[in-house]
Amino acid sequence: MELVVVKHTEAKRDFVRLPRRWVVERSFAWAARFRRLAKDYERLTQSLAGLHYVVFVCLMLA
Repeated sequence: MELVVVKHTEAKRDFVRLPRRWVVERSFAWAARFRRLAKDYERLTQSLAGLHYVVFVCLMLA
């Protein structure tokens, strides 16, 4: 994975295409379908992170 930083002044001057941004947005949309992640019900951040792993494992297996 490669991180590309687009400076704010470059983005204002002309159109700058952000590479593969749709992949991240699509992944967030898929994760949003799981009701447990819709609201923050968990007390511990470790359990919430674990749920994210479970959700993405389920998505990859489908």
